[in-house]
Amino acid sequence: MSRDFARQLRKSSTDAEKRLWSKLRHKQVDGFRFRRQQPIGRYIVDFFCPEAKLIVEVDGGQHADAARSDLMRTLWLQSRGYRVIRFWNNEVLGNTEGVVLTIRDALHPPP
Repeated sequence: MSRDFARQLRKSSTDAEKRLWSKLRHKQVDGFRFRRQQPIGRYIVDFFCPEAKLIVEVDGGQHADAARSDLMRTLWLQSRGYRVIRFWNNEVLGNTEGVVLTIRDALHPPP
């Protein structure tokens, strides 16, 4: 079921998700492969880099009302070894290159 829902989410991406995907796909960021709308456990994450165990979430206005559930989701993912970074839609749309640079930095954490 989550695979079908993930497929549906890929077809109905937000403008911010589409823009960020255009920068992450085809290993454009230092050769790292990203997947979009990837099921992990009971959640579907926006973007996922398996090699770095990095999850990138792009949040719209509806997430302002869902802060508690987003926190629980993030804690669950982190407890399984994933790193989660979040951006607001307006950050992605207004500063796409800055968001990509932040993602690049997260792909290469300091030792």
